[in-house]
Amino acid sequence: MISGAEIMVKCLQEEGVEIVFGYPGAVICPFFDYLYRTDIKAILVRQEQNAAHAASGYARALSKVGVCVATSGPGALNLITGIATAYMDSIPMVAITGQVKSDQLGRDVFQEADITGACESFVKHSYLVKDTAELPRIFKEAFHIASTGRPGPVLIDVPVDIQQGTVEEFVYPEKVNIIGYKPSVQGHPMQVKRALERLKDARRPIICAGGGVLTSGAKLRLREFSKRTNIPVVSTMMGIGVMPSQDPLYVGMIGSHGIQAANRAIHDSDLIILCGARVGDRAVSAPDQIIDHTTVIHIDIDPAEIGKNMKTNIPIVGDMKNVLNQLLKGVDYTAPEEWTQQIAQWKRDFARIPAKFEGYVEPKSFLEKLSSMLRPKSILVADVGQNQIWCANSYRLSDGRFFTSGGMGTMGYSVPAAIGAKFARPGRDVVAVCGDGAFQMSMNELATIAQNGLNVKIIVMRNTVLGMVHELQDLFYESRYAVTELDDTPDFRQIAGAYGIESALVSDNEEAEKAAAAMLKSDKPFVLVCNVHPNTSSR
Repeated sequence: MISGAEIMVKCLQEEGVEIVFGYPGAVICPFFDYLYRTDIKAILVRQEQNAAHAASGYARALSKVGVCVATSGPGALNLITGIATAYMDSIPMVAITGQVKSDQLGRDVFQEADITGACESFVKHSYLVKDTAELPRIFKEAFHIASTGRPGPVLIDVPVDIQQGTVEEFVYPEKVNIIGYKPSVQGHPMQVKRALERLKDARRPIICAGGGVLTSGAKLRLREFSKRTNIPVVSTMMGIGVMPSQDPLYVGMIGSHGIQAANRAIHDSDLIILCGARVGDRAVSAPDQIIDHTTVIHIDIDPAEIGKNMKTNIPIVGDMKNVLNQLLKGVDYTAPEEWTQQIAQWKRDFARIPAKFEGYVEPKSFLEKLSSMLRPKSILVADVGQNQIWCANSYRLSDGRFFTSGGMGTMGYSVPAAIGAKFARPGRDVVAVCGDGAFQMSMNELATIAQNGLNVKIIVMRNTVLGMVHELQDLFYESRYAVTELDDTPDFRQIAGAYGIESALVSDNEEAEKAAAAMLKSDKPFVLVCNVHPNTSSR
């Protein structure tokens, strides 16, 4: 006989899971007890939301499914923000929650919450397990759904009696056959042909790359397509890293917080190839101003995203890597040189020199310098707020990765996501960049970093305000700073020291660069606090 809890652990082993992030509780104890007896690492975070963020960072760094675990009631509910964050950014994740006994469901017993109902709108699928014998099938399906098609989180809610129940033997399914779930992976040949025919007439084409290019592992294919056709590339925030930042064909990030040259390029184009991008309001605020004079070719694995935010002329549903391969086989086109020269001129004309304040770190130039100091394949994790925009527009990527919460914009994401990324890639530099507001949302995870001896570097941009909202209040609310001033900000160095973590405080760029060099040389975790002027703009 074998128990449900042991089956759950064996399912994880069958899926090649090596690490889970979580927080225990009474109704998930049977699972953790069996997990304890295996080689799968269970990492104790200090709040359940951070388990989901850590699983997200791990998934993104390794391109595999991340796993997070919590107990019922408040434990499961604390996962919600992290699950929703992963859903908006298409991160493959399986979230496992304990639940009260099956016969107590719906009776409002201690720590009961309808977590499957609560998460319905931002999971790919969810399961409330009702039979111990169903666990192998459910786990097999959950990992398949999370990692195929458009990736995303799947929730498995397991009542404690299901974990304690037994069956005679464990048999893990070899295949998955889910009625109604058959993601298209090849682009329709006629649509691909139409796209190539329309491309031949384009004089000002542009490729807009989103996170789907990275998720599908199609980065190199897109670079090849851009090079062969001489078509410039702009990216959404989630698409940063698709092209090397210094590549002549890369223009920059589009959107309300993007760079002017990239926005001008997409506005003036006569053909846009949208690759794995939903182009939400922060990317293109007024799509109607573009589609009147532009042909839009939209490629995405998720048919629901095509045409949702921008009217599409030629839809191509399929895996990005496969579709780009199809396009590469048939393409015979070179974009006019005058178009690429025009874009290069815009990049020069619209370049801005950031304002400096005496006695403070200028974050944009510091982040640009930091780019050259990090080792190849480094991972930079940006939080949300002004620091996110500084990183997106100033950090120079070549072959590394840039992680952030793009769709949901979840403050407090960077530190736990960096923890997950470091567990996934222990040999790479992993740096979290956050504001002092965001850091105070997740600085409890310094305990997780210290407990596991993780060599994670954290840069805190300390401007003593909630910078992005503070900036909006300047622009639209006559500088009435309602609830955005972080008076009596704590001494972050003392907090780091309480966990035995090294730190430094800097007040100009020269100091910042010296401290960053020392930080990166160290093989231990480090918190670098940069004093930034409160009036430093995100632009």
